[in-house]
Amino acid sequence: MDLQAPVQFVKGVGPQRAAALEKAGVRTTEDLLLRFPLRYEDRRSFARVADLQPGMRVSVSGEIVVAGLRRARRMTLYEIRLDDGSGKLKVLWFNQPYLRDVLEKGRRVALYGPVERDAPGSRLLAMRSPQYELLDAEDTPGIHTGRIVPVYEKLGPLTAKPLRRVLTGLAEKVPPDLADPLPGELRDRLRVLSRGEALRRVHLPGENEDVELLNRFRGPGHVRLVLEELFLFQLGLARRRQDLRAQRKGRAFDVTDRTREVVKRILPFPLTQAQKRVLREIADDLRSGHPMNRLVQGDVGSGKTLVALLAMVIALENGYQAAFMAPTEILAEQHFLTFRRLLARCSYETRLLTSAVKGRERKEALGQIASGEARIVVGTHALIQQRVEFSRLGLAVIDEQHRFGVLQREGLRKKGYDVDVLVMTATPIPRTLALTAYGDLDVSVVDEKPPGRSPIRTVRRAASARREVVRLVRREAEAGRQAYVVYPLVEESEKLEDVRAATEAAEEWRAALPGVSVGLLHGRMRSAEKEEVMAAFAAGTLQVLVATTVIEVGVDVPNATVMVIEHAERFGLAQLHQLRGRVGRGPGTSTCVLLAHGRLSEVALARLEVMTATEDGFLIAEKDLEIRGPGDFFGTRQWGMPSFRVAHLVRDRDLLEPARREAFRLVAEHGEALPAPLPAFLEEGGWE
Repeated sequence: MDLQAPVQFVKGVGPQRAAALEKAGVRTTEDLLLRFPLRYEDRRSFARVADLQPGMRVSVSGEIVVAGLRRARRMTLYEIRLDDGSGKLKVLWFNQPYLRDVLEKGRRVALYGPVERDAPGSRLLAMRSPQYELLDAEDTPGIHTGRIVPVYEKLGPLTAKPLRRVLTGLAEKVPPDLADPLPGELRDRLRVLSRGEALRRVHLPGENEDVELLNRFRGPGHVRLVLEELFLFQLGLARRRQDLRAQRKGRAFDVTDRTREVVKRILPFPLTQAQKRVLREIADDLRSGHPMNRLVQGDVGSGKTLVALLAMVIALENGYQAAFMAPTEILAEQHFLTFRRLLARCSYETRLLTSAVKGRERKEALGQIASGEARIVVGTHALIQQRVEFSRLGLAVIDEQHRFGVLQREGLRKKGYDVDVLVMTATPIPRTLALTAYGDLDVSVVDEKPPGRSPIRTVRRAASARREVVRLVRREAEAGRQAYVVYPLVEESEKLEDVRAATEAAEEWRAALPGVSVGLLHGRMRSAEKEEVMAAFAAGTLQVLVATTVIEVGVDVPNATVMVIEHAERFGLAQLHQLRGRVGRGPGTSTCVLLAHGRLSEVALARLEVMTATEDGFLIAEKDLEIRGPGDFFGTRQWGMPSFRVAHLVRDRDLLEPARREAFRLVAEHGEALPAPLPAFLEEGGWE
């Protein structure tokens, strides 16, 4: 069997259906065989008509003793009576007049479907629109009944039943010695079937298979094919990392006593054990002589930015420049101000470069970057523009990196020669996604918050409880503390008229809190305005800050103890968690209020329940993954998540670890000389 043969040559497909299947992503025989059933139904034995009860879903077989077509209320009804020797069963199909030429009187037929009362209060039982299959001989199992039957999602022009017929016929022809990309020793170690046997059993389950396992996609065939796909993907990542290390020479930084003294001078407080561990891992990379390619994950407020700054100090002390790229202007500005404050006792020149830096100031910044006078450069996408030239860039740090595309990250790396790269995210990523999206990176986790951080009480309230929320904010303001109020939009939108706009809301909060200073912050304000508002809030002259999600990350005001999120149902879990992380940064008790409007969807309710149940960002990320699925986890295509054919990163997370372990072990042991038949399989593009 040639799995790469065009699908049109599969029996039951043909050129016309093949053209439609191609639009659904099915071009080859293999593409078709790798379309797993949605579920499996146990139709192994036929029930007796005499034993049927309402609510049962069963297979029955017998002879058609009555058949007829009639019209009723603008529809056609095709009705038969099935006799299996124990009794007769009424069966109806709606608007399928062609059945009179198929299910004729005297034919033997097998049916599968739910049993119902023919009418309320009636003792007569009936089936409505069951699946059917003509039988040639009594009790002969067929394609659609008499076995464990796979149920498929509609694929192009093929509905469930014709698709089952095509795939059953195709699976029967799969040879046991089908070419297998997994070496025999690997199959033995993973205890999986051969590829041919796996493809057969997914579509032709054995008589004694466990239907429950099949429906959890944990049948022997499923496990083998999912492991294969995950293994081949991880093998590609392992080879990519090996190639990068071979191609890029890197440099070995020294970590001297002077460097340690500078670090001590910068530190505003002792590092946590987690920060120390991650900083050691980064320092080991910088000293190794191999270019660093490391991801640092950390929950809200875990102190990742400080770790990144200390890593930049190592590069600076070795005579190199460091670049720090943030996704938004306001975040870049906040990091710039933080770095300048922390480095006040050092001689390092720090410059800001965003699209808001213009004219003479921009020309001066570009000159200092090119000459090397600017040692740390903080900016946005502006850093990767062609006119920006570094004198000696040694370390590139990319913050909230999932907001940048692959080419943008690569653009910053190429601003120097074999630059060490540190990427950071405050969006906790489930391990399954980290091992796929970042499979070629080393991963560090800052999993401990600095001392002095207080727990945050999170409550969900309906919009009708706004008075209670206003009282809470007033009480905190009178006690000398501060509050955030976050809205999803800046101004009223025609499409979302029910969503309160931050600009109008700021006026309402001023009216509701006489004597309390209320400020407004949103992304459309000029940089100078934003900086002025944030400085006033940080200094405490503003007590309540009404804002959009520009305050999602990077804002650190320990005196803020209340976070009110309007229209919380419209935010994703990661965003809600980030916003909540703006409070709880000081010793005072903090509260996050999720104000929900209207009737909530099941998904919105699930998100808010997760938020009120836990503060653990990694647990929230796992729940978010379960709710949304891997494809929508980050809400952006530039994230670069792979598109798998049979694997699913939520359902199959338990299979990812062994697949990765075996792939990286194989590359470590064999390098480019992978054992047969892998090289030939990879050359054919069989794992793309």
